[in-house]
Amino acid sequence: MSTRRQQLVETLRAEFGDKLMSLTLAYNEVTLEVAGEDLLEVATALRDNDSFQFQQLVDLCGVDYSQYGRTEWQTEDASRAGFSRGVDDVATMGRLQFGDELESLTTPGRRFAAVYHLISYALNQRVRVRVFAPDDDFPMVPTVTGIWASSDWYEREAFDLFGILFSGHPDLRRILTDYGFVGHPFRKDFPLVGNVEMRYDPERARVVYEPVSIEPRVLVPRVKREDHRYMMDDDVAAKTTEGQD
Repeated sequence: MSTRRQQLVETLRAEFGDKLMSLTLAYNEVTLEVAGEDLLEVATALRDNDSFQFQQLVDLCGVDYSQYGRTEWQTEDASRAGFSRGVDDVATMGRLQFGDELESLTTPGRRFAAVYHLISYALNQRVRVRVFAPDDDFPMVPTVTGIWASSDWYEREAFDLFGILFSGHPDLRRILTDYGFVGHPFRKDFPLVGNVEMRYDPERARVVYEPVSIEPRVLVPRVKREDHRYMMDDDVAAKTTEGQD
């Protein structure tokens, strides 16, 4: 257990108090969760408070928790040839066809989240901030571009891939997908084979778009595995739970 990280947890709890929806120290990472209406106040304090000095946002990503931990089959090991099995059931969650309904495994307001990774070069410490969008059908959280300018393109990426809106963003446009792209490809209800495919038609002398003709087949399981880099003995694991809500 890092004494420095434990001290950071205690300082965060003392500074923000009831504004913290959760505060955890696990796998040597400090993660705090705040509500969307408190994000800007907390983010500004994380940047400007001398106890934190998180002046650099190094990453921002979106997350869709609707199918978190669910998979087509349970496995933790791979054969010498890799994962050689396949699943043909196209109705399995996360492998949907266009128009299929998604049965969320989360409670309302806990599907989409924006996660901010901050670093303090002055104090040599990191923290992760998570904010859930309260509306699953119209996910929106405030932009932090006025606090960390580097979040501009990251927020556009989260909007493009997950459909998370960032209110107040100066130029919220798609950044990775093509013009006219329909849907958000990192959402769990977006078919892995896509909705349309394109090819060059020599008779028409142009590129044409057609309904996708690929037969869905799952070759790689979606699983959560124990990582040897984060495995701890019993004494360290017991200490890690201290300070968690």
